[in-house]
Amino acid sequence: MLGGKNILLGITGGIAAYKTTFLVRLLIKAGANVKVILTESAGSFVSPLTLATLSKNPVLSSFVNEEGGEVDWNNHVELGLWADIMLIAPATANTLSKMANGTCDNLLLAAYLSAKCPVFFAPAMDLDMYRHPSSKSSFEKLQAYGNVMIPATSGELASGLYGEGRMAEPEAIVDFIKKHLAQGLPLSGKNVLITAGPTYEAIDPVRFVGNHASGRMGYELAKVAAGLGARVVLVSGPTHLSLKHDSVQVVKVVSSEEMYDAVHSYYKDMDVVICAAAVADYRPKRIADQKIKKKTAELTLELVKTKDILLSLGERKKKQYLVGFALETENEIENAKAKLERKNLDAIVLNSLNDKGAGFGHATNKITFIDKNYAINPFELKSKAAVAEDIFAEILKRYHA
Repeated sequence: MLGGKNILLGITGGIAAYKTTFLVRLLIKAGANVKVILTESAGSFVSPLTLATLSKNPVLSSFVNEEGGEVDWNNHVELGLWADIMLIAPATANTLSKMANGTCDNLLLAAYLSAKCPVFFAPAMDLDMYRHPSSKSSFEKLQAYGNVMIPATSGELASGLYGEGRMAEPEAIVDFIKKHLAQGLPLSGKNVLITAGPTYEAIDPVRFVGNHASGRMGYELAKVAAGLGARVVLVSGPTHLSLKHDSVQVVKVVSSEEMYDAVHSYYKDMDVVICAAAVADYRPKRIADQKIKKKTAELTLELVKTKDILLSLGERKKKQYLVGFALETENEIENAKAKLERKNLDAIVLNSLNDKGAGFGHATNKITFIDKNYAINPFELKSKAAVAEDIFAEILKRYHA
Protein backbone atom coordinates (compact mmCIF):
# COMPACT_ATOMS: atom_id res chain seq x y z
CA MET A 1 0.00 0.00 0.00
CA LEU A 2 2.75 2.48 0.89
CA GLY A 3 5.50 1.32 -1.45
CA GLY A 4 6.80 4.28 -3.46
CA LYS A 5 4.38 6.74 -1.80
CA ASN A 6 5.61 10.22 -0.88
CA ILE A 7 4.56 10.90 2.71
CA LEU A 8 4.83 14.37 4.25
CA LEU A 9 4.91 13.94 8.03
CA GLY A 10 4.01 16.96 10.13
CA ILE A 11 5.09 16.79 13.77
CA THR A 12 3.68 19.23 16.32
CA GLY A 13 4.74 20.08 19.86
CA GLY A 14 3.44 17.34 22.12
CA ILE A 15 5.13 14.70 24.24
CA ALA A 16 3.93 12.03 21.80
CA ALA A 17 6.39 13.47 19.28
CA TYR A 18 9.03 11.10 20.66
CA LYS A 19 7.12 8.23 19.00
CA THR A 20 7.65 9.73 15.55
CA THR A 21 11.14 8.26 15.29
CA PHE A 22 9.50 4.82 15.31
CA LEU A 23 6.79 6.05 12.95
CA VAL A 24 9.34 7.25 10.38
CA ARG A 25 11.17 3.93 10.54
CA LEU A 26 7.94 2.02 9.91
CA LEU A 27 7.01 4.23 6.96
CA ILE A 28 10.46 3.80 5.42
CA LYS A 29 10.30 0.04 6.04
CA ALA A 30 6.94 -0.02 4.21
CA GLY A 31 8.69 1.46 1.17
CA ALA A 32 7.55 5.07 1.49
CA ASN A 33 9.58 8.22 0.86
CA VAL A 34 9.31 10.48 3.89
CA LYS A 35 9.87 14.19 4.41
CA VAL A 36 9.36 15.76 7.83
CA ILE A 37 8.14 19.19 8.89
CA LEU A 38 8.54 20.15 12.54
CA THR A 39 6.75 23.00 14.24
CA GLU A 40 9.01 25.18 16.37
CA SER A 41 7.85 23.60 19.63
CA ALA A 42 8.12 20.04 18.27
CA GLY A 43 11.91 20.38 18.17
CA SER A 44 11.87 20.39 21.98
CA PHE A 45 10.46 16.87 22.04
CA VAL A 46 12.27 15.08 19.19
CA SER A 47 15.64 15.64 17.53
CA PRO A 48 15.65 16.97 13.95
CA LEU A 49 18.95 15.15 13.42
CA THR A 50 17.42 11.81 14.37
CA LEU A 51 14.46 12.36 12.04
CA ALA A 52 16.71 13.49 9.19
CA THR A 53 18.89 10.41 9.62
CA LEU A 54 15.92 8.05 9.63
CA SER A 55 14.04 9.72 6.76
CA LYS A 56 17.19 10.38 4.69
CA ASN A 57 15.83 13.88 4.02
CA PRO A 58 16.49 17.26 5.66
CA VAL A 59 13.97 18.13 8.35
CA LEU A 60 12.17 21.40 7.68
CA SER A 61 10.82 23.78 10.31
CA SER A 62 10.70 27.30 8.88
CA PHE A 63 10.04 29.11 5.63
CA VAL A 64 13.60 30.44 5.38
CA ASN A 65 16.92 28.58 5.36
CA GLU A 66 20.10 30.49 6.15
CA GLU A 67 23.21 28.37 5.72
CA GLY A 68 26.73 29.40 4.81
CA GLY A 69 25.71 32.98 4.24
CA GLU A 70 23.10 31.96 1.66
CA VAL A 71 19.37 32.48 2.07
CA ASP A 72 16.85 30.07 0.59
CA TRP A 73 13.23 29.23 1.31
CA ASN A 74 11.24 26.05 1.78
CA ASN A 75 8.50 26.04 -0.82
CA HIS A 76 5.31 24.93 0.94
CA VAL A 77 3.48 24.65 -2.40
CA GLU A 78 6.07 22.19 -3.75
CA LEU A 79 5.86 20.19 -0.52
CA GLY A 80 2.08 20.01 -0.76
CA LEU A 81 2.24 18.87 -4.39
CA TRP A 82 5.06 16.38 -3.73
CA ALA A 83 3.06 14.48 -1.12
CA ASP A 84 0.86 11.52 -1.98
CA ILE A 85 -0.17 11.42 1.68
CA MET A 86 0.13 14.03 4.43
CA LEU A 87 0.19 12.78 8.00
CA ILE A 88 0.13 15.05 11.05
CA ALA A 89 1.16 13.11 14.14
CA PRO A 90 1.01 14.06 16.88
CA ALA A 91 -1.64 16.68 16.12
CA THR A 92 -2.04 18.98 19.12
CA ALA A 93 -5.20 20.88 20.00
CA ASN A 94 -3.50 24.11 18.97
CA THR A 95 -2.52 22.88 15.49
CA LEU A 96 -5.88 21.18 14.91
CA SER A 97 -7.71 24.42 15.75
CA LYS A 98 -5.52 26.34 13.30
CA MET A 99 -6.07 23.73 10.59
CA ALA A 100 -9.83 23.82 11.13
CA ASN A 101 -9.98 27.61 10.92
CA GLY A 102 -7.46 28.26 8.17
CA THR A 103 -4.79 29.91 10.32
CA CYS A 104 -1.44 29.86 8.54
CA ASP A 105 1.43 30.96 10.75
CA ASN A 106 4.08 28.25 10.18
CA LEU A 107 5.47 26.04 7.44
CA LEU A 108 3.46 22.99 8.49
CA LEU A 109 0.14 24.82 8.22
CA ALA A 110 1.12 26.39 4.90
CA ALA A 111 1.99 22.94 3.51
CA TYR A 112 -1.31 21.56 4.83
CA LEU A 113 -3.30 24.29 3.12
CA SER A 114 -1.38 23.60 -0.11
CA ALA A 115 -1.79 19.80 -0.02
CA LYS A 116 -3.82 18.14 -2.79
CA CYS A 117 -3.48 14.66 -1.30
CA PRO A 118 -5.34 12.77 1.45
CA VAL A 119 -4.53 14.22 4.88
CA PHE A 120 -4.51 12.06 8.01
CA PHE A 121 -4.24 13.49 11.52
CA ALA A 122 -3.59 11.67 14.80
CA PRO A 123 -4.68 13.79 17.79
CA ALA A 124 -2.64 13.71 20.97
CA MET A 125 -3.60 15.71 24.06
CA ASP A 126 -4.69 15.33 27.65
CA LEU A 127 -8.03 13.83 28.58
CA ASP A 128 -9.93 17.06 29.27
CA MET A 129 -8.47 18.76 26.19
CA TYR A 130 -9.53 15.83 24.01
CA ARG A 131 -13.09 16.01 25.35
CA HIS A 132 -13.34 19.81 25.20
CA PRO A 133 -16.09 21.11 22.86
CA SER A 134 -13.55 23.16 20.90
CA SER A 135 -11.47 20.06 20.19
CA LYS A 136 -14.55 18.12 19.12
CA SER A 137 -15.45 21.03 16.84
CA SER A 138 -11.99 20.88 15.27
CA PHE A 139 -12.30 17.12 14.71
CA GLU A 140 -15.69 17.54 13.05
CA LYS A 141 -14.62 20.46 10.85
CA LEU A 142 -11.47 18.74 9.65
CA GLN A 143 -13.32 15.55 8.76
CA ALA A 144 -16.00 17.59 7.00
CA TYR A 145 -13.17 19.06 4.88
CA GLY A 146 -12.24 15.51 3.82
CA ASN A 147 -9.38 14.91 6.24
CA VAL A 148 -9.14 11.52 7.96
CA MET A 149 -8.90 11.28 11.73
CA ILE A 150 -6.87 8.50 13.33
CA PRO A 151 -8.63 8.30 16.70
CA ALA A 152 -6.66 8.63 19.89
CA THR A 153 -6.63 5.69 22.26
CA SER A 154 -7.10 5.40 26.01
CA GLY A 155 -4.09 4.97 28.23
CA GLU A 156 -1.74 6.63 30.65
CA LEU A 157 -1.23 10.29 29.75
CA ALA A 158 1.71 12.62 30.40
CA SER A 159 -0.33 14.39 33.11
CA GLY A 160 -0.59 11.17 35.06
CA LEU A 161 -4.27 10.80 34.27
CA TYR A 162 -5.64 7.75 32.53
CA GLY A 163 -8.08 8.14 29.69
CA GLU A 164 -8.68 9.06 26.06
CA GLY A 165 -6.24 11.34 24.25
CA ARG A 166 -3.16 9.16 23.84
CA MET A 167 -1.85 9.21 20.25
CA ALA A 168 -2.31 5.94 18.41
CA GLU A 169 0.84 3.83 18.41
CA PRO A 170 3.05 4.07 15.28
CA GLU A 171 2.18 0.53 14.16
CA ALA A 172 -1.53 1.32 14.51
CA ILE A 173 -1.14 4.55 12.53
CA VAL A 174 0.59 2.80 9.62
CA ASP A 175 -1.96 -0.01 9.67
CA PHE A 176 -4.85 2.51 9.74
CA ILE A 177 -3.50 4.33 6.69
CA LYS A 178 -2.97 1.10 4.76
CA LYS A 179 -6.50 -0.11 5.48
CA HIS A 180 -7.96 3.26 4.53
CA LEU A 181 -6.07 3.30 1.23
CA ALA A 182 -7.23 -0.25 0.48
CA GLN A 183 -10.90 0.71 0.74
CA GLY A 184 -12.51 0.82 -2.67
CA LEU A 185 -9.69 -1.00 -4.44
CA PRO A 186 -10.97 -3.70 -6.81
CA LEU A 187 -9.61 -6.63 -4.78
CA SER A 188 -9.96 -5.14 -1.30
CA GLY A 189 -10.85 -7.91 1.14
CA LYS A 190 -10.14 -10.64 -1.44
CA ASN A 191 -7.67 -13.51 -1.15
CA VAL A 192 -5.45 -14.25 -4.14
CA LEU A 193 -3.20 -17.29 -4.56
CA ILE A 194 -0.39 -17.22 -7.13
CA THR A 195 2.18 -19.87 -7.96
CA ALA A 196 5.56 -18.92 -9.41
CA GLY A 197 8.88 -20.32 -10.53
CA PRO A 198 10.05 -23.83 -11.37
CA THR A 199 9.99 -26.98 -9.30
CA TYR A 200 13.08 -29.10 -8.72
CA GLU A 201 12.59 -32.86 -8.66
CA ALA A 202 15.42 -34.59 -6.83
CA ILE A 203 17.52 -37.30 -8.46
CA ASP A 204 19.88 -37.63 -5.51
CA PRO A 205 20.97 -35.24 -2.72
CA VAL A 206 22.83 -32.96 -5.18
CA ARG A 207 21.07 -33.32 -8.55
CA PHE A 208 17.60 -32.58 -9.78
CA VAL A 209 15.34 -32.38 -12.81
CA GLY A 210 14.17 -28.80 -13.40
CA ASN A 211 13.52 -26.08 -15.96
CA HIS A 212 14.56 -22.52 -16.79
CA ALA A 213 11.59 -20.66 -15.23
CA SER A 214 12.70 -17.59 -13.27
CA GLY A 215 9.46 -16.95 -11.38
CA ARG A 216 9.37 -13.31 -12.50
CA MET A 217 5.89 -13.52 -14.03
CA GLY A 218 4.37 -14.87 -10.83
CA TYR A 219 6.16 -12.33 -8.66
CA GLU A 220 4.95 -9.46 -10.84
CA LEU A 221 1.41 -10.82 -10.62
CA ALA A 222 1.69 -10.89 -6.82
CA LYS A 223 2.79 -7.24 -6.75
CA VAL A 224 -0.15 -6.17 -8.91
CA ALA A 225 -2.65 -8.17 -6.84
CA ALA A 226 -1.38 -6.57 -3.62
CA GLY A 227 -1.59 -3.13 -5.23
CA LEU A 228 -5.24 -3.84 -6.06
CA GLY A 229 -5.95 -4.41 -2.37
CA ALA A 230 -5.78 -8.21 -2.17
CA ARG A 231 -4.24 -10.38 0.49
CA VAL A 232 -1.83 -12.53 -1.51
CA VAL A 233 -0.31 -15.95 -0.94
CA LEU A 234 2.62 -16.47 -3.32
CA VAL A 235 3.72 -20.12 -3.50
CA SER A 236 7.17 -19.95 -5.02
CA GLY A 237 9.49 -22.59 -6.34
CA PRO A 238 13.28 -22.05 -6.21
CA THR A 239 14.21 -18.57 -7.50
CA HIS A 240 16.64 -15.74 -6.80
CA LEU A 241 13.72 -13.31 -6.61
CA SER A 242 12.37 -11.88 -3.37
CA LEU A 243 9.27 -9.91 -2.51
CA LYS A 244 8.61 -7.98 0.70
CA HIS A 245 5.11 -6.58 0.95
CA ASP A 246 2.82 -6.45 3.95
CA SER A 247 -0.03 -7.92 1.90
CA VAL A 248 2.02 -10.77 0.38
CA GLN A 249 2.83 -14.02 2.17
CA VAL A 250 5.59 -15.89 0.37
CA VAL A 251 5.55 -19.67 0.80
CA LYS A 252 8.77 -21.29 -0.40
CA VAL A 253 8.68 -24.80 -1.87
CA VAL A 254 11.06 -26.92 -3.92
CA SER A 255 9.30 -29.92 -5.45
CA SER A 256 5.99 -30.32 -7.26
CA GLU A 257 4.72 -32.38 -4.33
CA GLU A 258 5.49 -29.54 -1.92
CA MET A 259 3.80 -27.04 -4.23
CA TYR A 260 0.74 -29.30 -4.50
CA ASP A 261 0.44 -29.53 -0.72
CA ALA A 262 0.98 -25.80 -0.18
CA VAL A 263 -1.53 -24.74 -2.82
CA HIS A 264 -4.22 -27.07 -1.50
CA SER A 265 -3.70 -25.94 2.08
CA TYR A 266 -4.74 -22.39 1.10
CA TYR A 267 -7.11 -23.06 -1.80
CA LYS A 268 -10.48 -23.20 -0.03
CA ASP A 269 -10.12 -19.63 1.29
CA MET A 270 -9.08 -18.12 -2.04
CA ASP A 271 -11.12 -15.91 -4.36
CA VAL A 272 -8.73 -15.72 -7.33
CA VAL A 273 -6.05 -18.31 -8.13
CA ILE A 274 -3.40 -17.91 -10.84
CA CYS A 275 -1.08 -20.84 -11.52
CA ALA A 276 1.92 -19.25 -13.21
CA ALA A 277 4.50 -21.75 -11.97
CA ALA A 278 6.29 -24.06 -14.41
CA VAL A 279 5.66 -27.27 -12.51
CA ALA A 280 7.64 -30.32 -13.60
CA ASP A 281 5.48 -32.84 -15.47
CA TYR A 282 7.68 -35.76 -14.41
CA ARG A 283 9.88 -36.67 -11.47
CA PRO A 284 12.37 -39.50 -10.86
CA LYS A 285 10.59 -42.62 -9.65
CA ARG A 286 13.34 -43.29 -7.15
CA ILE A 287 15.51 -40.75 -5.34
CA ALA A 288 18.96 -41.99 -4.41
CA ASP A 289 19.90 -41.57 -0.74
CA GLN A 290 23.51 -40.88 -1.66
CA LYS A 291 25.14 -39.03 -4.53
CA ILE A 292 25.15 -41.21 -7.64
CA LYS A 293 28.74 -41.98 -8.65
CA LYS A 294 29.87 -41.70 -12.27
CA LYS A 295 30.57 -45.39 -12.90
CA THR A 296 29.11 -46.05 -16.33
CA ALA A 297 28.94 -44.20 -19.65
CA GLU A 298 25.17 -44.02 -19.43
CA LEU A 299 22.63 -43.42 -16.67
CA THR A 300 18.98 -44.31 -17.07
CA LEU A 301 16.37 -42.46 -15.03
CA GLU A 302 12.86 -43.84 -14.72
CA LEU A 303 10.39 -40.95 -14.54
CA VAL A 304 6.80 -40.89 -13.34
CA LYS A 305 4.14 -38.22 -13.71
CA THR A 306 3.80 -35.59 -11.03
CA LYS A 307 0.42 -34.61 -9.60
CA ASP A 308 -1.41 -32.18 -11.88
CA ILE A 309 -1.92 -29.21 -9.56
CA LEU A 310 -4.04 -27.17 -11.96
CA LEU A 311 -6.31 -30.10 -12.81
CA SER A 312 -6.84 -30.89 -9.14
CA LEU A 313 -7.80 -27.27 -8.44
CA GLY A 314 -10.27 -27.28 -11.32
CA GLU A 315 -11.88 -30.42 -9.95
CA ARG A 316 -12.30 -28.83 -6.50
CA LYS A 317 -13.28 -25.37 -7.73
CA LYS A 318 -16.23 -23.71 -5.99
CA LYS A 319 -16.10 -19.91 -5.67
CA GLN A 320 -12.57 -19.50 -7.04
CA TYR A 321 -11.78 -17.72 -10.31
CA LEU A 322 -9.08 -20.05 -11.63
CA VAL A 323 -6.47 -19.01 -14.20
CA GLY A 324 -3.82 -21.23 -15.71
CA PHE A 325 -0.82 -20.71 -17.98
CA ALA A 326 -0.03 -22.62 -21.15
CA LEU A 327 3.42 -22.60 -22.74
CA GLU A 328 3.09 -23.97 -26.27
CA THR A 329 5.30 -24.49 -29.31
CA GLU A 330 2.70 -25.59 -31.88
CA ASN A 331 -1.07 -25.34 -32.40
CA GLU A 332 -0.98 -22.81 -29.61
CA ILE A 333 -4.59 -21.58 -29.55
CA GLU A 334 -6.11 -25.04 -29.99
CA ASN A 335 -3.92 -26.57 -27.28
CA ALA A 336 -4.64 -23.71 -24.88
CA LYS A 337 -8.39 -24.02 -25.42
CA ALA A 338 -8.20 -27.76 -24.82
CA LYS A 339 -6.32 -27.22 -21.56
CA LEU A 340 -8.82 -24.54 -20.51
CA GLU A 341 -11.74 -26.96 -20.92
CA ARG A 342 -10.02 -30.09 -19.64
CA LYS A 343 -8.91 -28.46 -16.41
CA ASN A 344 -12.13 -26.52 -15.74
CA LEU A 345 -10.46 -23.10 -15.83
CA ASP A 346 -12.07 -19.68 -16.01
CA ALA A 347 -9.25 -18.37 -18.18
CA ILE A 348 -5.86 -19.32 -19.54
CA VAL A 349 -2.80 -17.23 -20.38
CA LEU A 350 -1.04 -18.49 -23.49
CA ASN A 351 2.70 -18.13 -24.06
CA SER A 352 4.34 -19.28 -27.27
CA LEU A 353 8.02 -20.12 -27.43
CA ASN A 354 7.81 -19.08 -31.07
CA ASP A 355 7.44 -15.45 -29.98
CA LYS A 356 10.77 -13.72 -29.53
CA GLY A 357 11.19 -12.29 -26.04
CA ALA A 358 8.47 -14.48 -24.49
CA GLY A 359 8.65 -17.41 -22.11
CA PHE A 360 11.48 -18.41 -19.76
CA GLY A 361 14.51 -16.29 -19.00
CA HIS A 362 13.20 -12.98 -20.34
CA ALA A 363 12.21 -9.73 -18.62
CA THR A 364 9.45 -9.46 -21.24
CA ASN A 365 6.50 -11.60 -22.23
CA LYS A 366 3.94 -11.83 -25.02
CA ILE A 367 0.62 -13.36 -24.05
CA THR A 368 -2.83 -14.18 -25.33
CA PHE A 369 -5.64 -14.16 -22.75
CA ILE A 370 -8.41 -16.68 -23.42
CA ASP A 371 -11.50 -16.88 -21.20
CA LYS A 372 -13.92 -19.79 -20.69
CA ASN A 373 -16.18 -18.45 -23.44
CA TYR A 374 -13.17 -18.67 -25.79
CA ALA A 375 -12.92 -14.91 -26.16
CA ILE A 376 -9.34 -14.36 -27.34
CA ASN A 377 -7.39 -11.20 -26.51
CA PRO A 378 -3.77 -11.08 -27.80
CA PHE A 379 -1.26 -8.57 -26.42
CA GLU A 380 1.97 -7.16 -27.76
CA LEU A 381 5.39 -7.90 -26.27
CA LYS A 382 5.70 -6.03 -22.96
CA SER A 383 7.64 -6.08 -19.72
CA LYS A 384 6.41 -8.76 -17.35
CA ALA A 385 5.30 -6.02 -14.93
CA ALA A 386 3.05 -4.57 -17.66
CA VAL A 387 1.85 -8.04 -18.62
CA ALA A 388 0.82 -8.67 -15.00
CA GLU A 389 -1.28 -5.52 -15.11
CA ASP A 390 -2.90 -6.65 -18.37
CA ILE A 391 -3.74 -10.04 -16.90
CA PHE A 392 -5.45 -8.55 -13.87
CA ALA A 393 -7.28 -6.04 -16.06
CA GLU A 394 -8.71 -8.99 -17.99
CA ILE A 395 -9.58 -10.87 -14.80
CA LEU A 396 -11.35 -7.86 -13.28
CA LYS A 397 -13.53 -7.51 -16.40
CA ARG A 398 -14.84 -11.02 -15.76
CA TYR A 399 -14.51 -11.75 -12.04
CA HIS A 400 -17.59 -11.17 -9.92
CA ALA A 401 -17.44 -12.06 -6.25
